[in-house]
Amino acid sequence: MSKDSPKASPKDAGATDTPDGDRIAKVLSRAGIASRRDAERMIEAGRVSVNGKTITRAALNVTDRDKITVDGKPVEPPQAARLWLYHKPTGLVTTTRDEQGRKTIFDALPEDLPRVMSVGRLDLNSEGLLLLTNDGGIKRRLELPSTGWLRKYRVRVNGRPQEGDLEPLRQGIDVEGTRFQPMAVTLDRQKGANAWITVGLREGKNREIRRAMEAIGLTVNRLIRVSYGPFQLGQLKSGEVQEIRPRVLKDQLGLSEDDAEKPGAPPAGGKASAGSGGKKPRVTRTPRRRS
Repeated sequence: MSKDSPKASPKDAGATDTPDGDRIAKVLSRAGIASRRDAERMIEAGRVSVNGKTITRAALNVTDRDKITVDGKPVEPPQAARLWLYHKPTGLVTTTRDEQGRKTIFDALPEDLPRVMSVGRLDLNSEGLLLLTNDGGIKRRLELPSTGWLRKYRVRVNGRPQEGDLEPLRQGIDVEGTRFQPMAVTLDRQKGANAWITVGLREGKNREIRRAMEAIGLTVNRLIRVSYGPFQLGQLKSGEVQEIRPRVLKDQLGLSEDDAEKPGAPPAGGKASAGSGGKKPRVTRTPRRRS
């Protein structure tokens, strides 16, 4: 096999040794191209080439000697892992492309921001804290249910709920065949025809809070995520971006000293508790709309 040809997997080559390098989807994820699952879809769609040859199977290992392109554009080596806080406004979808032609968060991010991926999603009408990263390993770590990081939301509902009305949410509730785990729910205050409620949960099923509130007779008319694990929205204004300092990122994600400086390094198993933000993130960018 020549140096410039893609390396085959053990199954393809009939070999017994594990091939050098990492799976192509993992490499694309670490480079901030897409999540592993989305990278696999890109490969299946014929959008990825290795050493000049289009591949359609993700069962391929590559090394830093291989030349990888996506849609004809070279994939740069992964940079050091970075994380940003973003105050998502309403009216934007959290996808790279939208079939309905709606504006996405990536249309509104600063132009000098590197290629990033969102950690989880906020739906079109939701706002507040959204984490962005250039590293697929961090994205995966932050999204894994096993990390159990608490996500807090300020929720405005139409109606006059009483404490007893919220008890089903605290116990866990079934909605149209979907089981939602117990939520931490606090009734904050009544303001006119609306009430403000703080909700904490450790999972992120589709429209979970809205669907759960509807199940107990309440309609959500505003939903703001105020924290994701130790990371806080704080005073970040709508549309603004802040980068987390490398030292804070290392401390909060349990990265070792070596991993904190290693490009594309996956987070270690450490986990911070909610509200333990520590040092204030450094503001590095302000929003600048693309024309």
